[in-house]
Amino acid sequence: MAKVIEETRGRDIRILDLRKVTEVFDYFVLATGSSRRQMHAVSDEIERVIKDDWGDLKRGIEGYDESHWIVLDYGDVVVHLFDAQARDYWDLEQLWSDAEHCRLRPMRSQGFLSRYGKLPIRSSATTPQHWRCHWPNGSG
Repeated sequence: MAKVIEETRGRDIRILDLRKVTEVFDYFVLATGSSRRQMHAVSDEIERVIKDDWGDLKRGIEGYDESHWIVLDYGDVVVHLFDAQARDYWDLEQLWSDAEHCRLRPMRSQGFLSRYGKLPIRSSATTPQHWRCHWPNGSG
């Protein structure tokens, strides 16, 4: 998911590892969009990739029409797409400060995915593997 966000020009991409903080979900993927149109493009592309590659795992979507904060719920992974003002206001990084945070650097290149590997989702044995980053503490 983070790879799709990066490829559709989402900014300030972060992954929060929430496994030690809550049992409700495992990861948040956070990103900022530059406009309503761009946020829709990111959201639509995430949905297309997930559906085409792995079947539709989405449990819900909120905020698409308003486009200040779009939430895509994939069970163990929840994607939050914000405009800049909503990202600053809600500040999920601070709200979930007990989680491990990973800030992604812009890497629009062919070797992007191979540098970071994949992030497993534990929903089922057949659930696809998703993208991950290296954590600041050196794990991952």
